[in-house]
Amino acid sequence: MTTATSRQDDEPTIARDEHSDTDGRGPDQSDAGGKTSIADVVVAKIAGIATREIDGVYDLGGGAARAVGKLRETLPGTAADVTQGVSVEVGEKQAAVDVGLVAYYGVAIHQLAESIRTNVIEAIEKMTGLEVTEVNVTVHDVHLDTDDPTTALDGQTPRVQ
Repeated sequence: MTTATSRQDDEPTIARDEHSDTDGRGPDQSDAGGKTSIADVVVAKIAGIATREIDGVYDLGGGAARAVGKLRETLPGTAADVTQGVSVEVGEKQAAVDVGLVAYYGVAIHQLAESIRTNVIEAIEKMTGLEVTEVNVTVHDVHLDTDDPTTALDGQTPRVQ
């Protein structure tokens, strides 16, 4: 007569930081034993969308990036690039973000930058589980209501169209 015995393998324990609400694992580890990788473009898209959600942001990118973006939008079958003006570095557990933008005239730039930092950090950490180490904001320009390409510098309609 053979008796079957049941042996329960010891589960590995995960060190938990008593001040943390996570279980000590990075976003690339799961209970099932696999790896999750998050591409740079994913983090850049999240950062770009989170930046555009903030009032006071006219556009993202410097002059050249905005010009290329406007040209790209005129091509049939292409969509706006939500990563325009955003660059990221993504590691296994952390991410760093650089955002370049044009602000509306009259907006308090220091408050705008802080609002962008807060929104970008919250969005990336919530959606990816990555720790955001820094969000650098560069304001390339200020948009004036008179910055309309259909009017000349003196506010009159241009002679040549």
